[in-house]
Amino acid sequence: MTIAADLSESAYRQAATFLATQDEDWARHIAAIGPCRHTAKPAREPYEALIRAIAYQQLHAKAGDAILGRFLALYPAAAFPAPQHVLATDEAALRACGFSATKLATIRGIAQAALDGVVPTREHAQTMSDEALIDRLVTLRGVGRWTVEMLLIYTLERSDILPADDFGVRDGYRRLKRLESTPTRNQMEKLGLAWSPYRTIAAWYLWRVPVNVSGA
Repeated sequence: MTIAADLSESAYRQAATFLATQDEDWARHIAAIGPCRHTAKPAREPYEALIRAIAYQQLHAKAGDAILGRFLALYPAAAFPAPQHVLATDEAALRACGFSATKLATIRGIAQAALDGVVPTREHAQTMSDEALIDRLVTLRGVGRWTVEMLLIYTLERSDILPADDFGVRDGYRRLKRLESTPTRNQMEKLGLAWSPYRTIAAWYLWRVPVNVSGA
């Protein structure tokens, strides 16, 4: 059974205290960064979160903002278009937003999967375990584990997710520990076991390890 995450300030403090006990490197880094300020977007449905993630995939934030803005402008009557409206939109109009052919196919596939019930509603998703949701959604074209993990972290507010594929997380750990090479995904997963049940907060801190880490 999935237990709802506690993302209150007191829970963040508890998580930071726990992580700071790992070793001196963690303690020094957390003291330098300060309290965790992770913010989620819990009002979004998984369908919307997935499409937004695909829009920004492999792009700088400014480019993603522009493409998403043009996409949303196609549907002025809605805060976010319903799946059936996306599927009814002319492909040329969607391509004109700046989506590649691959991304467009992924977005239309997500929309169809939402209608088919493969992409669950937020209410349904909250009853599913992390791995069950990952296993279901990675079957969709263009949707990888990292994309679903971002959904789990930012939309479903799960507090124990470590995106081990994320280069920022892995290289953040390399800098934190002053390693010569970046850990592999498998190495990162094993390291992260020690940070459970606060792996989301650990990732938040690893994303913020400065380029030059000093201290012995």
